[in-house]
Amino acid sequence: MSEEPESPSPVQPDNKEYLVQRPFRVKLRGSVLVLLRLPNKRSLRGAFHQLSISGGVIHLEKPLDEKLVVELIFHLREKTIHSKAQMLFPMWATQGWMQPFRFVDLPDASRQLLDAGLKAFIGAEAKAASSGA
Repeated sequence: MSEEPESPSPVQPDNKEYLVQRPFRVKLRGSVLVLLRLPNKRSLRGAFHQLSISGGVIHLEKPLDEKLVVELIFHLREKTIHSKAQMLFPMWATQGWMQPFRFVDLPDASRQLLDAGLKAFIGAEAKAASSGA
């Protein structure tokens, strides 16, 4: 009996990790401002560098503690979105800090608004780029 070398097993289509796709991300480069309400009720301002329906990256003057849960309030198109987010490990940027975050309790209605707003933002950017503006 000869044994054939074991080949890596293929990813099974019924594997949940295989089926879950990473949400698309939009690079906003500071064009959308965000208010961060801290647990002690103080507020900070920042600007989104990147945003998706699962989280994003905020440009801040000073970093926040990792794992801190804050409330994010921002406008996307004509809608206002409120959600809690957990701050992740900050990264130094040339002017300030880039701090990733993930949404922790984004309601379905807000998730749909955010998804539609991000898709509209992409559409407006593509239209402006194609018209040479």
